[in-house]
Amino acid sequence: MNTSMYINGQTVLGTGKTIDVINPATLDVIATVSSTTPEQLDDCIAKAKQAFATWKNVDDQKIVQAFHAIAEDILSQKNELAILITQEQGKPVFLAQLEVELTAQWINYIVSLTIPVEHYQETNGKKITVYNRPLGVIASITPWNWPFMIAAWHLFPALKTKNCVINKPSEFTPLSTIKLVEIINKHLPAGVCSLVLGDGQIGSALTAHPVVEKVTFTGSTSTGQRILQNSINTLKSVVLELGGNDVGIVLDDVDVETTCQKLFMSAFLNAGQTCACLKRLYVHDNIYDQVVQKLTEIINAQVLGDGLAASTTFGPVQNKMQFDKVQRLIEDAIEQGATVIRAHQSLPEKGYFIAPTLVVDVNEETAIVEQEQFGPVLPILRFSDIDKVVESTNQSEFGLGGSVWTKDLQKAQEIAEKMETGTVWINSHADLSPEAAFGGWKLSGLGYSFGMGGLLQYTHKQSVHITEA
Repeated sequence: MNTSMYINGQTVLGTGKTIDVINPATLDVIATVSSTTPEQLDDCIAKAKQAFATWKNVDDQKIVQAFHAIAEDILSQKNELAILITQEQGKPVFLAQLEVELTAQWINYIVSLTIPVEHYQETNGKKITVYNRPLGVIASITPWNWPFMIAAWHLFPALKTKNCVINKPSEFTPLSTIKLVEIINKHLPAGVCSLVLGDGQIGSALTAHPVVEKVTFTGSTSTGQRILQNSINTLKSVVLELGGNDVGIVLDDVDVETTCQKLFMSAFLNAGQTCACLKRLYVHDNIYDQVVQKLTEIINAQVLGDGLAASTTFGPVQNKMQFDKVQRLIEDAIEQGATVIRAHQSLPEKGYFIAPTLVVDVNEETAIVEQEQFGPVLPILRFSDIDKVVESTNQSEFGLGGSVWTKDLQKAQEIAEKMETGTVWINSHADLSPEAAFGGWKLSGLGYSFGMGGLLQYTHKQSVHITEA
């Protein structure tokens, strides 16, 4: 199993402290990686800067060919990659396979984009051309929930725009990202795409480095705020996709059976460990009991276990820190008078397993409603006045996503317009598109990803004014 960094296109073993990679379903140590030292990090950044001098002038067609080859390589290794993702992250292998497939699709979408050049002519005859130029060395910090796919979301826009990029994956899930960078380096020049390993200290050193021109980060709001602070002295640009506490609002005209199936997938995707998952559900009082009953049936049908088992539909929380946080939130909700409905299955003897959990009869001031749980738990609240519930849910300090569930699409769009979130879904949630801008309002982020707008976040604008001599 490859546990190396990639510096200047070569595998390099870190000489810093070692970190065990633990399978969250079994608690077995599946690999040990050695952290990057500050000296190795400096060398990696220097090599990336050297590579940029050539890469920034690479022919566009070579990028197209390389990206298609990388996507093909990824799909050819889908099963092996999915097993690796499941072992380190915990999600069921069918979901890990989907992660790999979506990654390849995302790469092929990015390669289809053409970076625009704008042309203008003034009445005095002067011509103006506006180019999107590469920035230089990009730092990428990626999380543990979708380690393979989110790494691709960071790396390929940076590479497409002819930047060099250095990724530091989460220390909890480095293995699949190492494999991704290994595949990339088979098709790109040395130093263009690199990888360093370690905990937050290495990530902080990478993002604060004066040579780094931009930071792209997916993770917690607190870490994102520190990255933003570190960017001040060198005026780095940043894209921060941070925490969310996504709300879903269910009106009383929905088909309960169909809607609850979608609600379950929206809230409990990857055991609830997805930034854009549904995390607070407001249900109209007329159908509240029906929705709770149906969701209870659905959670009771789940099979918890090791994601490599074919029968498993629901995996563990990825790490003990997050496991403990979710457990504390559930316990606090009980202390505050809420009713907790847990799936009735017995839990595996080992692993960070929490049965899918509904929290009902809960008030808005409870921590499990106000905070992002990032785990397999969903608070469900009653409402009767749509205007009041929209006003109330907008009080959240987060603004990543939200959803409206109703057959009345006109009314849904009117509600969507009032919601203070970067994305609003109508009759779905958490299904992202590579074409549509994705980013958070408030404490949920800064900047945008995806689509042409997201791609151009990795460029400088340069206006060239041409006047005849």
